[in-house]
Amino acid sequence: MNSASLIRELASAGQEQVLQFWSQLDPAGQKKLAGQVAALDLRLVAQLADGYVRNKPPAALPKDIQPVQVYPRRPDGKQKELYRRALQRGQQMLREGKIGAFLVAGGQGTRLGYDGPKGEYPITPVKNKPLFQVFAEQLLAHSRDFGRPIPWYIMTSDMNDGPTRSFFTKHMFFGYDEKNIFFFQQGMMPAFAMDGTLLLAKRDSLALSPDGHGGSLRALHKSGALADMRCRGVEHLSYFQVDNPMVHCIDALFLGLHDLTCSEMSSKTIPKSRPLEKVGNFVMGDGVLQVIEYSDLPRKLATQRNADGSLRLDAGSIAIHALRVSFVERLNTGGQLRLPWHRAEKKVPYVDEAGKSINPDTLNAVKLEQFVFDAIPLAQNPIVYTTERAEEFSPVKKDKGSDSPATCRRDQIRRAARWLTEAGVTVTMKNGKPDAAIEISPLYATTAEQLRQRKAPIHAVQTGAKLYFGANGIE
Repeated sequence: MNSASLIRELASAGQEQVLQFWSQLDPAGQKKLAGQVAALDLRLVAQLADGYVRNKPPAALPKDIQPVQVYPRRPDGKQKELYRRALQRGQQMLREGKIGAFLVAGGQGTRLGYDGPKGEYPITPVKNKPLFQVFAEQLLAHSRDFGRPIPWYIMTSDMNDGPTRSFFTKHMFFGYDEKNIFFFQQGMMPAFAMDGTLLLAKRDSLALSPDGHGGSLRALHKSGALADMRCRGVEHLSYFQVDNPMVHCIDALFLGLHDLTCSEMSSKTIPKSRPLEKVGNFVMGDGVLQVIEYSDLPRKLATQRNADGSLRLDAGSIAIHALRVSFVERLNTGGQLRLPWHRAEKKVPYVDEAGKSINPDTLNAVKLEQFVFDAIPLAQNPIVYTTERAEEFSPVKKDKGSDSPATCRRDQIRRAARWLTEAGVTVTMKNGKPDAAIEISPLYATTAEQLRQRKAPIHAVQTGAKLYFGANGIE
């Protein structure tokens, strides 16, 4: 795209200031900036500047907010037959190659004090395996158990795509067949000044940031990942995020329940630990299943309790979903992902009209993101299934305190100890906690039930032990 074309295109969107330093740029800088502009949908940019930046949209909370009916982790009498069929259906789909794994891994490890992709962060309690390896071993184990490789779709970001690919190559893809891994990048969105104009991070570069985890559904389409799924016969995706090593990447019961109920998008929930826990809230809003962010749910509703003292709105969202491929295709019909945008005011460094770099002390910009859970109200027959926090949710988000490496490793050890106890192994406890470091590779067992079937080769875990179960047993 030449400068005259760029000027026309940007002027039509009211953004011609983007080229204010064009004549000062060398050919490489001009090419870089032109490429960033070409990647934008300038018609959409103009709509967003007017609808979300210059005019702040009001919070659109439902008028009637009710608790959601969830499928329990363990079925009651009426549901036992459904769950039995769901497990069989999930296992059948895995044997037939109809399930793909979808990992959202665009984040950096900055808040963990790690300079690199978050997925590289070492997190297991004994072997210190990186997050990527934890997921790879799970998927390898399920591929082995069901006799069919599980295609793995990994969404990176502009910042970490190259390092992520290099990390996988360096570690020989953790034993995964490279042909069954599909890397693709998340989309980027420009930051807006408060007057709706696009900010420049440098004279030759827009101020860009990822378009939110909801943008993953757009990236699946634009990258060709959806086309790859069609070629492979993949009908459903198991969606999970890189910061939660305890997630069951593949859950045959959950996936089978999702399919048997004809759901286009299904989600896992856990009971909230406290009224104001920083997780989204599954609710029925004006009769429609949806998620309300913790920051948007009025405190009065968040703290409301039932007659027995339990929280009235108790279904926390933990970013674990199942999606029909046909649903993701439908969301992208016409080239626009049909999800709302969320506005956030931020401090964004930029260059001013004189070309000087400014690091603002106050909020100066608007960033727009899309959230994957906003697809739920657009889905047919969406369902919510309950899992347990201790089984499947201990994210690693920051270096200290809650949701840190220390709490995550602690929870991994507790889960491993519980699995062993259920398998008949005595685990020494101290102050109610396992008095040992225990790690169970998914290649040894992916669930407590599978561990019971393996018949662990020990009767007790000794105080202070450091115990690792590898693919072939204790190492």
